Amino acid sequence: MKYYILLLFSFTTLFSQNKIALKTGDIIFQKMNCGELCDAIHAVTDGYKNNDFSHLGLVYIKNDTTYIIEAAGNNVRMVLLEDFSKNTKTNMFVGRLKKKHQKLIPQAIDFCLTQIGVAYDDEYLYNNDKYYCSELIYDAFLDAYKKPFFSLTPMTFKEPNSNTFFKVWVDYYSTLNTKIPEGELGCNPGGISKSNKLRIIGTL
Repeated sequence: MKYYILLLFSFTTLFSQNKIALKTGDIIFQKMNCGELCDAIHAVTDGYKNNDFSHLGLVYIKNDTTYIIEAAGNNVRMVLLEDFSKNTKTNMFVGRLKKKHQKLIPQAIDFCLTQIGVAYDDEYLYNNDKYYCSELIYDAFLDAYKKPFFSLTPMTFKEPNSNTFFKVWVDYYSTLNTKIPEGELGCNPGGISKSNKLRIIGTL
């Protein structure tokens, strides 16, 4: 009997440690289920502790309801956490700004709210009046900080250690009738997850 009580206590403690009370301004990182496009993203980007991330969203709690502001689908939008969670079958990682940076959160949230309805940036080009997921977060904190807060790095759409573009990207940009923006500056969820401006506090 004593063994079972101890085992139950261990499971209860583990559950309690993993339960995270989300706060407005937290950033949730996901490994999305989007097939070959996500596979190509994971192959050339690196996330926190080598985890693969292909999407992120910003937590916004209003009237005790947890929303996620994200650039996804056709535009920037605000969705319930439950709906955001349906993008993945794996744990989502929660990043929280370090205390000295948390004063930036209200303005970053305000920026994101004003972008709701802005078209999704399916070309993944920075500063073209559209947004993909990490680009929205980059600009939100740029607006709040008044200078770059997260980092932009050259993007690649080529298979690792080769000069060959992933076929899925060739087909994707061919459909858009535009060139692949190889080497252009951009950002990605993995890179933001490793920023020294935040810490990963656990998973959902």
